[in-house]
Amino acid sequence: MFPESSTGYSYEDCQSTADWLLSQTAVQPLVGIVCGSGMGGLADGLKDPVAFNYKDIPNFPQSTVHGHAGRLVFGTLKGIPCVCMQGRFHLYEGYAIQKITMPMRIFKILGVKTVILTNAAGGLNQDFKVGDIMIIKDHLNMPGFAGNNPLTGPNDERFGLRFPCMSDAYDRELQQLALDVGSELGFSDFLREGVYCVLGGPSFETIAECRMLNKLGADAVGMSTVHEVIVARHCGMRVFALSLITNKSVMDYDSEEKANHEEVLQTGKHRAEQLERLVSTIVARLEHNNNYA
Repeated sequence: MFPESSTGYSYEDCQSTADWLLSQTAVQPLVGIVCGSGMGGLADGLKDPVAFNYKDIPNFPQSTVHGHAGRLVFGTLKGIPCVCMQGRFHLYEGYAIQKITMPMRIFKILGVKTVILTNAAGGLNQDFKVGDIMIIKDHLNMPGFAGNNPLTGPNDERFGLRFPCMSDAYDRELQQLALDVGSELGFSDFLREGVYCVLGGPSFETIAECRMLNKLGADAVGMSTVHEVIVARHCGMRVFALSLITNKSVMDYDSEEKANHEEVLQTGKHRAEQLERLVSTIVARLEHNNNYA
């Protein structure tokens, strides 16, 4: 048995949501973009936008987080048809993990080939500074270690294989493209590469947890993205992801520093324009190679 229709994330539910969206807009997106905390301005850069509030979209969850607008915006970015999520969904909001990743499946049915995800993250790597942009090259899925994976349950082959590979989850050609574009734009001083670790949240990490995650090889930590990446790859879409380092994780018991959500939003505003230029330039380059888009 596949999930009941009432849950809103069966193949048929995703198909009906995609059909409803396509009946409301002429844009057939090739690129799907997910905007993290404080980074919703990416969607504002779309030409001829058609926007839908999440609450008006059939079967769609609703964002409850301050800093997440809760809109799906269709339009073109540098001439490329895109769909942009202004605000995403998180485990800590109480949604089933299959529900928070459902937009990736809708992206697939809409025709999206490449997914670009952004997030706000805490820096574990002591060489990172607040305001750095980290290209994600790999992830640690801590909820997955405890059995909370978005692919848990019956597998619908129409979405993808039962056991998808994750060693190539983050597209290496797109990572290199981002480094090249970042260099051209003069962003090399604050552009990094690293491993992102997802936790359930909503509480920020303890000092012991930060130390442990850093020892395990994580460069940044957050509460999103990984679940979406798993489902996007399961659906066969290419994935590129960026973390904006909005705070340095506290690693020292003598430190007076404390992580807080307002700091996250402030850093997002500070670096948002450059992050938007980076993403829009990457999207523009996708048209030169149809394998990308």
